[in-house]
Amino acid sequence: MNDRKAAEQNISVNRRARHEYHVDETFEAGLELVGTEVKSLRQGKANLQDAYAKVVNGQVWLYGCHISPFEKGNRFNHDPLRERRLLLHKREIAELARKSQERGLALIPLRMYWVKGRAKLELAVCRGKQLHDKRESIKERETKREMDRATRR
Repeated sequence: MNDRKAAEQNISVNRRARHEYHVDETFEAGLELVGTEVKSLRQGKANLQDAYAKVVNGQVWLYGCHISPFEKGNRFNHDPLRERRLLLHKREIAELARKSQERGLALIPLRMYWVKGRAKLELAVCRGKQLHDKRESIKERETKREMDRATRR
């Protein structure tokens, strides 16, 4: 597992997701891409900021993920905001479908990365945070930062 972690290379990270949501469970999904999307991802031109996933007819789809068109792609370029199918096992799709039906749960992508030349997506089952939860997590982060500073001195 350590060799694999070393081989992973981030393409895009959704930083806002951990601030806005409580992460309950994560899944690794493959991405079904068209030719020029792969080239854009190699250049790191992806944005997961407003992305989310849905289970539709037994398939998981990624919405709102922006992959910029490839500069030299001319007429073969793709639509930057098109829906992309996520590749998961049937039992994982069934579990995601069951959990996404629960009230207050959403499927949010946390990061996109390369594993052995293949684009993968870390998909999380998340529960939205309330305003007081966000304030609490900010407070915890600041106290941790202060403790680290104190130990360095």
